[in-house]
Amino acid sequence: MLTPRSTLIRRVVAALDASPSRIPVLLGGCGSGKTTLLHQLRDRLGRTSSQCIDVERTATTPERFLKAVTASSPFAPAGATTAGARAAFDHTLAFFSQARAAGSEQATFLLDEFLELRTFESFPGLRRVLHELVDGLAAGTNRIVLTSRYTVRALRLLRDRSARFEVIHIPALTAEDTLDIMGPSMTLSRPADAHEAEYVARTVHALADGRPIYVRAITDELAAMRDHGGSDAISALVALLAPEGRLARQCGFSYELRLHRARGYGALKAILEILAEEEGLTLTEISIRLQRTPGSTKDYLSWLEDVDLVTARQKRYSFTDPLLRVWVRLHCRAAAPTDDDLAREVHRYALPRLPQAEPAMAMVAAGGGGGAGPAEEDKKPWGIIEID
Repeated sequence: MLTPRSTLIRRVVAALDASPSRIPVLLGGCGSGKTTLLHQLRDRLGRTSSQCIDVERTATTPERFLKAVTASSPFAPAGATTAGARAAFDHTLAFFSQARAAGSEQATFLLDEFLELRTFESFPGLRRVLHELVDGLAAGTNRIVLTSRYTVRALRLLRDRSARFEVIHIPALTAEDTLDIMGPSMTLSRPADAHEAEYVARTVHALADGRPIYVRAITDELAAMRDHGGSDAISALVALLAPEGRLARQCGFSYELRLHRARGYGALKAILEILAEEEGLTLTEISIRLQRTPGSTKDYLSWLEDVDLVTARQKRYSFTDPLLRVWVRLHCRAAAPTDDDLAREVHRYALPRLPQAEPAMAMVAAGGGGGAGPAEEDKKPWGIIEID
């Protein structure tokens, strides 16, 4: 689904092949391509010498997690399973450290969303389970790759830990990556030269903020629109952010997932709505609008930063994901957005981000054309409602 991240994979493999091996920690938001990269890495290393584990789906109880890991593993379990949460977790750590591939070779474990093991901290004797996990993995001899969507939490956990951990931030896609994903046949609804194709790719890249999951959604929507006789990226984004649209569902998932991993659910939603109205506010400005003390507001903001929903730059707060801000403006309200609401908000988001191009090229990329009569000249090139 994504352009293969060859450079990233090479960096991860180099870390694993080092002596002693390092532990790559891949950090990136929802839909940044972490899981795709792990699957590509598993295929490269071989399924008999590596195991990819979806921690988010299997971290229920320590006992059941151990059973899920060992039942699907290509490696033989290390010793007999013992009863109890503490014993099961210790056995899991031992398995990650001592399991061997064929020929007594090192095993490689790819743990997707490893911070979800925090679930175990509600069990007796496992109050510091994440600290024990990273210390145990660092002390082991097997090869490990970790991923997480929670950058701030992961960096805090790994601070002052073993030098074996190598943090790798998943980069945004480039315009060239976007062009590769779209393919030459999907850039325009008619044959186009390289400059026009590049312009469309840069437009999609800018609207998607370089995020793979958004690039893919806009690309697929453009392809569907092309099959019905027209396509432009802004119209595609409008359709995707409609109540039943693909990006509306994706942003809703990311919004709820992160809020449920944080504290202060209701107050945090209120702050996000405040920042959706106006970004770049200071702590004091937010506390006044929230009608709470600066002290409690600072706590709320730190909890939002903890799950990477907001980012502070020079003491001013903004959404980490700009498209999620558009979703909040559209959908965190009493009624579903109208067509006019969708058109207005998407235009407001898109226009400052569109790449510069000559007017003629912009018209072609947006679906306009020459040689039209007066009736055609009255039509707008965007294909959506224009709001004054």
